[in-house]
Amino acid sequence: MVLLTLLAVVTVAIVRQRSLFGVVILAGIYSFLMASVLIVLDAVDVAMTEASVGAGVSTVILLATLHLIKTTEMRSVRRHVLPLFVSAVTGAVLVWGTLVLPPFGTADAVIHKHVVPRYIADTIKETNVPNVVTAVLADYRGYDTLGETTVIFTAGIGVMLLLRGARRRGRTDREKVSP
Repeated sequence: MVLLTLLAVVTVAIVRQRSLFGVVILAGIYSFLMASVLIVLDAVDVAMTEASVGAGVSTVILLATLHLIKTTEMRSVRRHVLPLFVSAVTGAVLVWGTLVLPPFGTADAVIHKHVVPRYIADTIKETNVPNVVTAVLADYRGYDTLGETTVIFTAGIGVMLLLRGARRRGRTDREKVSP
């Protein structure tokens, strides 16, 4: 509950923050907190990915971008009630939906009765991979993993191209100023 409360506090702080530097730092803190939540949920592999990509690489790339663009967010002139309403309704529906889930860690949950026993029993026969997690990610969900990797790679290339364009514009502006 403490981690979830901290996540909520950091989220509110991010929304209220007007300095983009502050937003980037708070987003890094959010990623570390989320990684901690994932460790508590025994999803260590996902937690390590969240910590390295979410808090590490993303924070560095965003800080480098801020260094190149040097900007702050302007205050909005009007209130945005509709997005707040939509977010509140979506959050309420998600909380309501979790009320029908089985308690965390129960052995008789639906997922433990159908999919998990099949993976445990048939992984080595079907994939020749002794590690069940690796078999699920690389074999059973291979196309999904390829898609996720493609999205991350494309996002990284896009950020690099944006930073390259900002650096070129910076050189052009300096060349115009100096005779």
